[in-house]
Amino acid sequence: MTDLTLRNARPSGGEPVDILVRDGRIAEIRPAGTAPASGEVVDVAGRTIGPGLWDAHVHMTQWVIQRRRIDLTETASAADVLAAVRRAVDTDAPLTDGFLMGYGFRDGLWAQPATLAALEATESDLPVVLVSGDLHCAWMNTRAARRLGLDLDASGVVAEAPWIEALQRIDQHSGLAAHAYRDAADAAARRGVVGVVEFENTDNLGEWSERIANGARSLRIEAAAWPDRLESVIAAGLRTGDAVDPAGLLTMGRLKVVVDGSLNTRTAWCWDPYPGVDPSSAHACGVESVSVDELRRLLERARGAGIEAAVHAIGDRANTEVLDTFEALGMRGVIEHAQLVREQDFARFASLGLIASVQPEHAMDDRDVADRHWIGRTGRAFAFGSLHRAGVGLRLGSDAPVSPLDPWQAIASATSRSRDGRDAWHPEQRLPLDVAMEASVRTSIAVGQPADLVITDLDPFDADAERLRSMPVAATLLGGRFTWRAF
Repeated sequence: MTDLTLRNARPSGGEPVDILVRDGRIAEIRPAGTAPASGEVVDVAGRTIGPGLWDAHVHMTQWVIQRRRIDLTETASAADVLAAVRRAVDTDAPLTDGFLMGYGFRDGLWAQPATLAALEATESDLPVVLVSGDLHCAWMNTRAARRLGLDLDASGVVAEAPWIEALQRIDQHSGLAAHAYRDAADAAARRGVVGVVEFENTDNLGEWSERIANGARSLRIEAAAWPDRLESVIAAGLRTGDAVDPAGLLTMGRLKVVVDGSLNTRTAWCWDPYPGVDPSSAHACGVESVSVDELRRLLERARGAGIEAAVHAIGDRANTEVLDTFEALGMRGVIEHAQLVREQDFARFASLGLIASVQPEHAMDDRDVADRHWIGRTGRAFAFGSLHRAGVGLRLGSDAPVSPLDPWQAIASATSRSRDGRDAWHPEQRLPLDVAMEASVRTSIAVGQPADLVITDLDPFDADAERLRSMPVAATLLGGRFTWRAF
């Protein structure tokens, strides 16, 4: 690996420096103009340099494949979705293994609910599967359900475990070429991203090994394993943090366990029932996707093998139960999402040494849905400020494709609680910019650190929310190697 000298680079709030990179790490930092040239010399011209960005929660196959699905992200009603399906049928939209797929509807505020009859009335002779924006349910016709072996009720909607298992089977036949993942990794690098935490429900270690061998080398990948692959990972002797590929781009991540559903699907497991739902019904307060007993068994098994855990918990009941489980086991880990938390539970995250992995763009996407379905509780919803003030370690992510794989957007939403010109939503839950930046990186500008770097045309600390959201990235380096360079 050749040396690299970056001249006249300015860390945020600091004086310009020269940075010498050797063997993929920062070897020296000197005042600008004083370092001897070594290897390739690049004049950064006073641009801002910082640690490369991480996205702490992605589903890469879903992110890549969404471009082949009917775009439903701008729909606001069942009628809008059905119109989009009809247009797709008329224009011979591309299929996925014979399915006409759509992605991105959010029905939490629809005046009229989804119905099987309405979807059947589109008269498509194709199996139609429309995936919700949160990935936790799908609206499908009878042809699709029959092919997937699913039972439909009058809504035509299948949610949570049966749907997630069906989506995995669909994705196994998606036909995505290696270059699609390479292109997605390159696009992330253009936004200053050096690494992602992969939570796709598949053989992430095996598939990413192949993708890296086929040229997807712009990102570090921390790959999670779902419960059905836990035993195979243990048998392979892999522990959290172990390098999996010779280049050091792929590491073993955590066991991913999904304890409840989502807000938009009204399956997040809460202490209080959802408005308008019979309190005596089985799922009035949401869904317990994995029982607490099973969660404890899985975490104990993982802990004994040196595998840490990342547990999906969105509703306040789910968060309480997961906190209780971590506490009972004396185990540290990550809680993914932590969207609704009881006031007395914020401090428990910190006292137990747990990390909250949160997605600030979700707060902007879901603020109106939360105001309706978590009415009276939104002061503790997406409560990044409360978590930070309690001393909780934070990581920011996107949950791509649920929101874009672009950490600058997450940083902007975390610090402003605003988007699209709207007033800030619960501004008391904003994060300071330095905290949001720290929650988006894993290294620092210091001797001995990996040379995972981002160079921007603008200092983030001089930018307002909109400029943060569209931050111009001039270059990205991964282990001292340029993965993006625009100057």
